[in-house]
Amino acid sequence: MARWEPDSQGRLFQAALALYAERGFENTTVAEIAARAGLTERTFFRHFADKREVLFSGGGALEELLVSAVEAAPATASPIDAITTALEATGPMFEERRASSRQRQQVIDANTELRERELIKLASLASALADALRRRGIADPAATLTAEAGVAVFRVAFARWVSESDSRGLPEHIRESLSELQTVTAGR
Repeated sequence: MARWEPDSQGRLFQAALALYAERGFENTTVAEIAARAGLTERTFFRHFADKREVLFSGGGALEELLVSAVEAAPATASPIDAITTALEATGPMFEERRASSRQRQQVIDANTELRERELIKLASLASALADALRRRGIADPAATLTAEAGVAVFRVAFARWVSESDSRGLPEHIRESLSELQTVTAGR
């Protein structure tokens, strides 16, 4: 095996997704992931703490993008508009990864432990978004409610986006899900 290979993290991610789909998450080892990627276990652990983190390693970048977008929203934007702008900003991040996002979600949906980890990630995103809203001067409970609603909109939109084969992008699914939430809360 070579000492250094380009895009080792990406290769490990792809190898893990393929093995999780073939064998299931529970039946796949770190050694098998590393071997499939043509890398060592040591290289695997340079990038990921464990085999779960292969699926969740992008959470920090997603949180940073969302918080930055909320902070950059115009001062006149309502809390929900600031959150919507942030959610829509994730479109380019995910658009080029639709196929792997679909595979990733299938793996998560098939495993209770991974679903729990996904919920923890989403709770962390909601907390970070609520903090960003508070820094904009939005008091609680409005900041928390808006952030939680935003994460719920994102979760529903993302699930639709990865499960449907239409050409609509994630931002369109986000707007549609937000519109449905607004309809429900308006009592129509």
